[in-house]
Amino acid sequence: MRASGPLAEALARRAVLLDGGLSNQLAAQGCDLSGDLWSGRVLAEYPDQVAAAHTAYARAGAEVLITASYQVGYEAFAAHGHDRAGTTALLGQSVRLAARAAEAADHEVWVAASVGPYGAVLADGSEYRGRYGLSVRELAAFHRPRIEALLAAGPDVLAVETVPDSDEAEALLTVLAETGAPAWLSYTVAAGRTRAGQPLGEAFALAAASPEVIAVGVNCCDPADVLPALEAAAGETAKPLLAYPNDGSVWDAGTRTWRTPETPVPWPTRAWHTTGARLIGGCCRIGPTRIADLARALRGS
Repeated sequence: MRASGPLAEALARRAVLLDGGLSNQLAAQGCDLSGDLWSGRVLAEYPDQVAAAHTAYARAGAEVLITASYQVGYEAFAAHGHDRAGTTALLGQSVRLAARAAEAADHEVWVAASVGPYGAVLADGSEYRGRYGLSVRELAAFHRPRIEALLAAGPDVLAVETVPDSDEAEALLTVLAETGAPAWLSYTVAAGRTRAGQPLGEAFALAAASPEVIAVGVNCCDPADVLPALEAAAGETAKPLLAYPNDGSVWDAGTRTWRTPETPVPWPTRAWHTTGARLIGGCCRIGPTRIADLARALRGS
């Protein structure tokens, strides 16, 4: 069932379980994710597959479903023959597909509209580097129409995710302030800094000052980088924290493949929760089975 109250109110009471990686679940369902549009191509051509992926996570216990809009951008889709109206419709459809799965679930589920970074639409791994050579104003102009289109479809919250650069975070927060919409802000990090190399304290401080941000943390990073990042965030804000790492693999943009660690990386979820994480789930290469395991772990804690 679709959640009846704001996600922020739930986070004030308890931990909430996010879903896992949408792209890996689509691949497991037999979808072709090759090409620059990635999961956006499946959204455009096979929406029922996207709905099925959302349903798989809801059945695993996920309480938040993140939409398939991460890599949907006007410029990128225009290069593949989609006009502006068509791309706007796709952004709206991504929200409706997640809402359909939420409504069919046997527990309350929130819909989070994914706002991926500028680097995601470049399809060259730039979201793991940042520093695109654009100003804050230019980045805000890029994100504004996407956010407006997503909000028009009625999600419960915006998932501003995989942000590699505090400059881009500043741009996104500028647009959020214009809308007043609730959102979470999630950086992708490595070795105690943003992917662009900025200090985490400064990056998290930006979110601390934003009334629109209901939670802040990290995603699509090595699980080993989560706890230090959460500790840095806790030093800057009393907002609920969030964590949804990948499995420790590293994306190779040249070969468009993941380099997987030789041994599984531990997930000290109890320590994350103790540090303040209230939104916990998985990103790339984390599927429904792992989310079901997390559901049991969170119930235990």
